[in-house]
Amino acid sequence: MGITLSAPQFKQDDHKTWPPLLPLYAVAKILCLSPWTLRQWDKQGKLIAVRIGDRKDRRYKKEDIVKILQFGLVKVVQKV
Repeated sequence: MGITLSAPQFKQDDHKTWPPLLPLYAVAKILCLSPWTLRQWDKQGKLIAVRIGDRKDRRYKKEDIVKILQFGLVKVVQKV
């Protein structure tokens, strides 16, 4: 019998459980938006995604999502 350590379970409303990079569909749920909207924001430079892997899947920085939740998208975009 060994001790198994695991990451805290992802909870949509608790950013302390989020990984540093969040997948598109998780961010869509957190912000109550469609994935299409997030893709458009990425193209428009409103919320830039990090692209990973051969398929260039979108991942969003946890810190960016927390800022949007705290201040709203308009204020976050203006600060950049």
